[in-house]
Amino acid sequence: MKKQNVRTISLIVCTFTYLLVGAAVFDALESETEKRRWEALQAVEDMIIRKYNISQEDFKVMETVVLKSEPHKAGQQWKFTGAFYYATTVLTTIGYGHSTPTTRGGKLFTMCYAIVGIPLGLVMFQSIGERVNRLSSYVIKAVRTSLRCKRTVASEVDLICVVTTLSSLTIAGGAAAFSRFEGWSYFDSVYYCFITLTTIGFGDMVALQKDNALNRKPEYVMFALIFILFGLAIVAASLNLLVLRFVTMNTEDERRDEAQAMQALQVAVKLEGDVITSNGSILSGYEGHDGQSLNGTNTSSMCSCRCICLNGGNRHKKHKNASSDHVAEQQYKMRRSPTHIRHLLPEVVPMQDLNYDTQSMHTIGALNGSGIMSGSHMGIGLDVVDDTGNRSPIKPQPHPQKLLKRNVSLLSFRI
Repeated sequence: MKKQNVRTISLIVCTFTYLLVGAAVFDALESETEKRRWEALQAVEDMIIRKYNISQEDFKVMETVVLKSEPHKAGQQWKFTGAFYYATTVLTTIGYGHSTPTTRGGKLFTMCYAIVGIPLGLVMFQSIGERVNRLSSYVIKAVRTSLRCKRTVASEVDLICVVTTLSSLTIAGGAAAFSRFEGWSYFDSVYYCFITLTTIGFGDMVALQKDNALNRKPEYVMFALIFILFGLAIVAASLNLLVLRFVTMNTEDERRDEAQAMQALQVAVKLEGDVITSNGSILSGYEGHDGQSLNGTNTSSMCSCRCICLNGGNRHKKHKNASSDHVAEQQYKMRRSPTHIRHLLPEVVPMQDLNYDTQSMHTIGALNGSGIMSGSHMGIGLDVVDDTGNRSPIKPQPHPQKLLKRNVSLLSFRI
């Protein structure tokens, strides 16, 4: 199984396990309190019905009126200031629910507005978060340079510490301000700031909903909007370091697999015809990959020309004179064939570049008109095969020059 699939399955299992643990904890913490509050509200409802002698239907009507009139106590929500606040909660996906459109046109425009606005907001906050991380790295580098530290480059751990500190300071400062303007406790204000900046947005606590603050306190409205936008940018910087690294792991693994596949394709070579290996063995109709033959023999040095064909010393063919025209024809076929990779093919040395002992060659031709040669290594000795199939070794004649012009074997290769 691929590494990406294993990581995905592990994430799914961990997420569902985390959900089960969270459900168990919330059940233990909130279920009893919910039950007691429901019993208390039922007692108050019964008391009001008995005291004022009203029916259950009349009480339901009163309850509906109270619930529907609650948002209007905060003042007008759909003037420009309130509408801008609502648009901010839509674009940032906070969604307090303090005010919702009631007309069909308002609901339709909200959906269309969110389709364009939410991606735009995510890209904007992500870009701001990257700029914050870049600025933080410059500040860390400047501070370390002034302190003459050996290592001045900011690491990911340093950036995580910086953005975490900035996020904590933003929540702490915003909680102090909201505690003063809204009359909440400091703990409740911290809770509101965290729920807002993480875009959870339960809506149980919403700022700017008292004393018609949307229309009467413009400075407070400006502070609330700046807090939301700046705080979300800081949170985006944190997510850029903490979350996106894990999100991009699958992409990096896929790119690595593609690179390895491309590298394997680049070294794949297909050769047609008989192949002479460096140890003198012959492979007929060989198709190679990574320099390995069909029987496992290393063929990193080979020649694909048909000048001499040997098969383990048992297979003999006629010797063909590898002239320059023959070599040119072989190279032209290699260039024209799409299955060949030219830069990976061995360089074939033309036969005219090799200096034979002409006397030995004429002797071979005199003994056997066909001049068939055999042997595992051409430089060791030559065998002459007559018409009856008998083989008689002929030692090379002494010559002041070496048998080869180059100080290599009969066929020289350069990969």
